[in-house]
Amino acid sequence: MVDIHCHILPGVDDGAKSWEIAIEMCAMAVADGIDHVVATPHANDVYSYDRAQNTALLQELSRKAPSAPAFSLGCDFHFSFENIQDLISDREKYVISGTSYLLIELSDYSISPTIDATVSRIVSMGITPILTHPERNLILQGQPERILKFAENGCVIQVTANSITGFWGERARKISKWLLDREAVHVVSTDAHDLRRRPLRLSEAYEEIKRSYGNDIAEFLTEGNPRAIVQNRPLPYQVRF
Repeated sequence: MVDIHCHILPGVDDGAKSWEIAIEMCAMAVADGIDHVVATPHANDVYSYDRAQNTALLQELSRKAPSAPAFSLGCDFHFSFENIQDLISDREKYVISGTSYLLIELSDYSISPTIDATVSRIVSMGITPILTHPERNLILQGQPERILKFAENGCVIQVTANSITGFWGERARKISKWLLDREAVHVVSTDAHDLRRRPLRLSEAYEEIKRSYGNDIAEFLTEGNPRAIVQNRPLPYQVRF
């Protein structure tokens, strides 16, 4: 399996707090059957994003961890005006390394009325936005049909593994199911931050999806599509709604 959304780099945001935790997260991923992880530190008004520093940290983690998956570097890109302007001038700073895919995170408190036009502009640059955890977004929870609009406009839809299994509450679980029922999810990822509350595990969500939607869908969402992303290929499984 491949995890495209993970806060595994130590000390750069609210994810892993130490090298020891980051190394244990590596071992957890491998034990869970995850063989490729995209490290995605936050890029927002709380945590600045330094691509060179994060690259060096990821290389060091790969050296330090006795058992580690393959790594790529991306970011959890807050969809703010300042970030978007920087993206326009330096796209390679933010996209998943070696690809045209970009994880985007929306605010829980407001969504710009011009967001559709902004997404279209990013798509016109040859970038494919990956909308992270919309099932947890407070605004989109009340308007889930807007998530379908993002997919229609060219976004990849990424749901969090432990939303499916209930960690984020009943509302997030129901929105995840609503999206899965409509075949409107492209990727399931961990959004891991630590070893216990938000762990680097996909297998429980995989089994839940397999029980409800079949093995093929579970494989596409945790293996086929995320592996295509890190290899910069078109997704083999597209949403249908």
